[in-house]
Amino acid sequence: MFQELNRGSLSPWCVCPPFSLPPPPLPPSSPPPSLLLLPPPSSLLPPPSSPSSPSSLPPPLLQPSSSLPPPSPPPSSLLPLPSSLPPPSSPSPSPLLPPPSLLPSSLLLLPLRSNSPLCVWTSRGCTDVLCCILFILFLFGYFAVGLLAWSQGDPRKVIYPTDSRGQFCGQAGTPMEKKPLLFYFNILKCICVETCPKEHLTLLTAKLSLDRKKQDYYRSYCKEGTNFTKMVSAPDILSQGLCPAMLIPSQAFTHRCLPALGTLKGVVVVGNETSLADNAGDQVNATQLLDAAKKSNLVVEARQVAMRIFEDYTVSWYWILLGLVIAMVVSFIFIVLLRFLAGVMIWVMIILVILVIGYGIFHCYWEFASLKGVAGADVTIKDLGLQTDFSIYLQIRQTWLAFMIILAIVEVVIILLLIFLRKRILIAIALIKEASRAVGHVMSSLFYPLLTFCLLAMVIAYWAVTAVFLSTSNEQVYKVFNISAGEFTRNSCVPESFSPNNFSAGTLDTECRFAFYGGETLYHKYLIVLQFYNLFLFFWCANFVTALGQVTLAGAFASYYWAFKKPEHIPAYPIFASLGRALRFHTGSLAFGSLILSLVQIVRVLLEYLDHKLKGAQNRCAKFILSCMKCCFWCLEKFIKFINRNAYIMIAIYGKSFCPSAKDAFFLLMRNVIRVAVLDKVTDFLLFLGKLLIVGIVGICSFFFFSGRIKAVEETAPSLNYYWVPILTLVVGSYLIAHGFFSVYAMCVDTLFLCFCEYPRRAQLRQTVPTSDVSVNDLSFCCTLY
Repeated sequence: MFQELNRGSLSPWCVCPPFSLPPPPLPPSSPPPSLLLLPPPSSLLPPPSSPSSPSSLPPPLLQPSSSLPPPSPPPSSLLPLPSSLPPPSSPSPSPLLPPPSLLPSSLLLLPLRSNSPLCVWTSRGCTDVLCCILFILFLFGYFAVGLLAWSQGDPRKVIYPTDSRGQFCGQAGTPMEKKPLLFYFNILKCICVETCPKEHLTLLTAKLSLDRKKQDYYRSYCKEGTNFTKMVSAPDILSQGLCPAMLIPSQAFTHRCLPALGTLKGVVVVGNETSLADNAGDQVNATQLLDAAKKSNLVVEARQVAMRIFEDYTVSWYWILLGLVIAMVVSFIFIVLLRFLAGVMIWVMIILVILVIGYGIFHCYWEFASLKGVAGADVTIKDLGLQTDFSIYLQIRQTWLAFMIILAIVEVVIILLLIFLRKRILIAIALIKEASRAVGHVMSSLFYPLLTFCLLAMVIAYWAVTAVFLSTSNEQVYKVFNISAGEFTRNSCVPESFSPNNFSAGTLDTECRFAFYGGETLYHKYLIVLQFYNLFLFFWCANFVTALGQVTLAGAFASYYWAFKKPEHIPAYPIFASLGRALRFHTGSLAFGSLILSLVQIVRVLLEYLDHKLKGAQNRCAKFILSCMKCCFWCLEKFIKFINRNAYIMIAIYGKSFCPSAKDAFFLLMRNVIRVAVLDKVTDFLLFLGKLLIVGIVGICSFFFFSGRIKAVEETAPSLNYYWVPILTLVVGSYLIAHGFFSVYAMCVDTLFLCFCEYPRRAQLRQTVPTSDVSVNDLSFCCTLY
């Protein structure tokens, strides 16, 4: 019967446990009462407790029923229980009443006001409706922007390189189909070519050469239709941008021809040559291009590293997937063990974290000592420079010394924190025990992060696709180019119908050339605004999904906390019930809170955008002011996230709108500021140690497996270019998995902590509390210490 009422249109619970009786029907002539006094049946009164039996709550949280003053005669607004109601032992009780065993043992005051925080069966109303409507309108606008971008954008501009005339290199069905590579004359001029140059050759040498093959070879890298015999001199060819000044041995990288720069015995070389001849015949030493060579060589070598990493993923992906499954199983087992052995598991976790880091220190010292006397092991990282083969760094002593120092500092910090917070850790363990019971009763909460992950993935994918289409929706803009002046005019033109007579008074000194990507329509003028709108809605939707997950988990765990008898009085499907309440009644409040956070985030993006644009022109004062503003908004974002998280908990409990919930949460936390600063944060620290333990176990096991240190599985381990690739992937992946499981725990701890802070006021108002439960004892123990 109780579960049937829970599934009704009314709110399953508000803030007090679901044991309150609905008001009985009143005579038509009676005025609407404000309170209803229900004297408990004598058969339901508990036997008097012995003086030696301890109370389930320390004062002042619970006042024994014997200490309550005798009830005064009810005023006219207080009506006795109608005699028409069946007695508790009646075989057919009223369908509106819960089982008699749920009645409290003391007098029960039922406020009938709809805005009372103690009323259970009051229907929840939609909160922050205006913000809900605004959010829906912005979503429709977001979809409209996406459709507009998809109709105007061309992602081929990202896939294929584009030459100076706006043609896509290598695109099927175009004249450039057989020319997939982009070759640069200079930073502003480029054409599509079939292959990259393989030898060094200057324009002057090719023009004066009698070898026809050399001329044809050089002309293949010039603009189509270029004829060396008709051109008077090489400077005329260069001034008109028909050919490059020289060809340099190059190699393809992302479909672009880049100089094949390298080193040979410490000397910079281009191809196999250490010097180059320019058009004047002067020899240019390749070492003069050292800075440019380093940058270009880094790009080329980065491609090689990327290819090797891709190869490592192709041969180790199934081992990585198995490692992530193991991380998920370990996290799940850890959560289950916390359910039954919370105190033991916390201390075991602390000891294991210290031991794991201690082993890391010992291993680093062992590697450091074993490399003593090895040739080349005393080279410093600074002398070694940046190397694409990261295994080289593991062959020098300084690397292991740095690792050892870092782990030693972490170990000392953790031990000092444990020493100074040892009493607080005992208190935090009590809170974690209660969170373990709550998670145990609401096991479906462990899988809710999967829904949040899927929704966030959809939001990110929609934003990324829309951003790509918006950035590629610019059109090719052609301008009239003055050949003699060597610059573009302001006049636009169409290549197919261009006539020089229309612009140069009958001369042939102009031509229609591709100038840039852009557009002169209203859509193209406001592209940057649409990009910011896309980014703003991305923040809003992502924060809304996060808020939905927080209020859903908070509602489920709060229903556990305020349940009189666990697990009988917990809703059958607490996660689904809480999710339904959040979407049905509090979409506007969630949109309001996420809107405030999104506005701060978009301001931070604007500040970064201004910093990037004004970096070259700003003075020290402007740079200081901008840095201060970025720091202030970063702090403001953290503060708003903290307020929003607790406001969502209050929304899940009371069903109020966002602003009253945020205000109540803020003042409630301020009244318990010591508990917030110590107890809650110590609990977060212990949960972080749990994540660190899981990551450490998975990381150490993957290191021994992929590095071939385990002889039993040495032949099973895949052959890799960089064994740190799967190790790093597993470390990051296992942390994300552990964070997903422990984020449920963190939300449970925050919810129970906020309910616990609200508990004394609730007990004083109702003069009754839930039946004796271990949770009450544990949390009351925490209260007595402050």
